[in-house]
Amino acid sequence: MIKAQGLSKTFGRVEALRGVSFEARDGRITGLLGPNGAGKSTCLRILSTVFSPDGGQAEIGGIDTQADPLAVRRSIGVLPHGSGLYPHLTAAENIRYYGALHGMGPAALDARIEELVERLDMTTIADRRANGFSQGERTKVALARALVHDPQHILLDEPTSGLDVMAARQLRDWLKDLASKGRCVLLSSHVMQEISALVDELVIVANGRVVAAGTPAALEAQFESDDLEEIFVTAISAIT
Repeated sequence: MIKAQGLSKTFGRVEALRGVSFEARDGRITGLLGPNGAGKSTCLRILSTVFSPDGGQAEIGGIDTQADPLAVRRSIGVLPHGSGLYPHLTAAENIRYYGALHGMGPAALDARIEELVERLDMTTIADRRANGFSQGERTKVALARALVHDPQHILLDEPTSGLDVMAARQLRDWLKDLASKGRCVLLSSHVMQEISALVDELVIVANGRVVAAGTPAALEAQFESDDLEEIFVTAISAIT
């Protein structure tokens, strides 16, 4: 389980997060939905131990992210907003490097890379250097790199960015399969179609605050609408 309790973060005069609290449970896909600049990426970076919060607390699998960040990093797989691939390594080498950092042995890594290359349809780019990859190709490699060690907690920032329709659908199916096996999946997006087709729980964020949260059915009942876009606009309009 992932827990955020009263998270706050300020960059100069900008309050990126203002007391954000929510839970993402094992076996569920939880979506952070909000406009650009809402604080989604900042929240994910705190949860993944890249940033330290100015206030509040975050836990991954019961481990405080500030008290034991190394233990947290061992249990998470993170897809950041920027892929950050090593351009002079091939796709497979990028994945292998991260697997080795997680302590995976050569035989286990070979099998896992083969599995990921097939699952993400990367056969044609596996042995190509990452320099010159398209956005979609970079996203696939970064996703494989994040999941190479089969983590319990999966944090994804705009995971379908740059993917074509078929690749995005395959990714959604894969994430649903991971959740069905007990993984905790937390993703951010501003794409309504992606969220509505994927999540079990929804956290709507605007101006650094959680303005609504719950299952899609619960939010439909709360806002008396079955239109997610209308629910989103109504929720954020109260504070914008």
